[in-house]
Amino acid sequence: MIMTRETLWLVIGFAGQIAFTGRFVLQWLYSEYKKRSVIPVSFWYLSIVGSTLLFAYAIYRQDPVFIVGQAFGSIVYLRNLQLIAKNRQSRE
Repeated sequence: MIMTRETLWLVIGFAGQIAFTGRFVLQWLYSEYKKRSVIPVSFWYLSIVGSTLLFAYAIYRQDPVFIVGQAFGSIVYLRNLQLIAKNRQSRE
């Protein structure tokens, strides 16, 4: 089976949406496990993956609302990972 360009972009879009939604499922299950509200580091990695894939999909679709909505998120997610790394280094 040959994948068309349109099908490839649909796969990218759905993969981004699955990763982006999966981060909330991950956070919920991890919080249930810990019996308190917790955001694991993997939440931020899934956020970056999902946001990047959705951003690429939005560009392909030429949807300015979707592009703006996804463009800002990755900055926040990367910053959170920097703060986590900095905090870990200061504790060592």
